[in-house]
Amino acid sequence: MTGTNFKEIHIGKLIKERTLELDLETSRICNFLRMDEKEIEKMYLAESMDTKILLRWCKLLEYDFFRIYSQHLIFYAPPSNPDSQSKKKKESNLPQFRKNLYTKEIIDFILELLEEGEKTKEQIMLEYKIPKTTLYRWIHKK
Repeated sequence: MTGTNFKEIHIGKLIKERTLELDLETSRICNFLRMDEKEIEKMYLAESMDTKILLRWCKLLEYDFFRIYSQHLIFYAPPSNPDSQSKKKKESNLPQFRKNLYTKEIIDFILELLEEGEKTKEQIMLEYKIPKTTLYRWIHKK
């Protein structure tokens, strides 16, 4: 899945690409998902799909497709309002995650922005909400 476009996600194309990489037989896919071949072909054409079905694809193809959406949020979520951060945060019953998910592709993209002079360290930290220590760790590891 090289060159994934995190802005425009077409999950069906990515799933089809992964099935071709693994050379999975259609009969196995149909059995696992409990669907017929026409339904599978429709999914390959689908830009989005139900999360329950996507979770089954993740298990079958041994690939976390949800991370693609997480990367989209890291890159394209609007910056939070500084005023809202200063207000007291409400407690949530939803699970809280301590870290962002930075894949190798994300790290390479950020470092490339720096190397080519497209963005400064400060711009990257502000725009992508990457902690200073994390960014400097990536720079020193390269």
